[in-house]
Amino acid sequence: MKVLFWGTPDFAVPTLRALSEEGHHVVGVVTQPDRPAGRGRALRPSPVKELARAEGIDVLTPERPRGDDFMAELRRLNPDVSVVVAYGHLLRPEVLELPPHGSINVHASLLPELRGAAPIHWAIARGHDVTGVSIMQMTEGMDAGPVLHRVEVPIDEHESSTELALRLAEVGAQALVQTLVLLENGLIEPEPQDHDAATFAPKVGRDVARIDWTRSAREVKDHVRAMDEVPGAWTELEGEPIKLFRPRLAPHDGVDDVAMAEAPAAAQPGSIIDALAGGERGLGVATGEGTVWFGEVQPPGKRRMSVAAWLAGRGLQVGARFQ
Repeated sequence: MKVLFWGTPDFAVPTLRALSEEGHHVVGVVTQPDRPAGRGRALRPSPVKELARAEGIDVLTPERPRGDDFMAELRRLNPDVSVVVAYGHLLRPEVLELPPHGSINVHASLLPELRGAAPIHWAIARGHDVTGVSIMQMTEGMDAGPVLHRVEVPIDEHESSTELALRLAEVGAQALVQTLVLLENGLIEPEPQDHDAATFAPKVGRDVARIDWTRSAREVKDHVRAMDEVPGAWTELEGEPIKLFRPRLAPHDGVDDVAMAEAPAAAQPGSIIDALAGGERGLGVATGEGTVWFGEVQPPGKRRMSVAAWLAGRGLQVGARFQ
């Protein structure tokens, strides 16, 4: 089957690789243009573009996937189907309908749950125990098309969005390959979504990522796991922003969460209740209900580091408070 692939970030790479390994002819790749990255702000190609180049696949990088010239390029490639994985733009009907088999999408949730740009972040932030991947026929509405295939994936209680995304990317790649085989042989029946049951997962940014210490310890833990590397859950200490990582509800693995989650009755939300110089127990912070312990931090202008390294250089006092 001749496939036109659309994708941009690391999450899309396993699917593109799987298509080539399974013998599908990837006639072209559409990805976002090179963007400034790193401290030097030099232009950097997307992960999908890097893989496509290595595989010798034609790459298109339009600012917007539209216009007569762009449509002519797509017709020249003559794909049987489009596969879209985290491309970054909504596609118009004339683009979606151009291939004979239409366009299908690898979406990182169990649709109709968590439609939108950040399903992995919100699955964790909302305390879900299970998520998954849906292979969907694309329509003009956002993530609203019929579902061709679903795969459930459990979420580990300590798993971050970064770690979960790596797992779902591999699951999605295999699910997509299976779906294409069924689609090519007419052995799949699209399942319309129940639109009344839909939930949404909007894009997360810095404003969403700020920690609300008045929430319960469990909610704060889930929020920090969800925001993880990008955009990174953050708070303020003495007027400076700081990001926090590796949250848990007990100072050591294997200790009963409930027994170790109690904060002193007088501790205000955001107050630091444990910050030993050695950092063996992590950084204990009071919430609206219970305590969260953090294993890693990222001070402004520095790399992510262990709490032990940060405390050794800072000398933080118990009683200081995150805002």
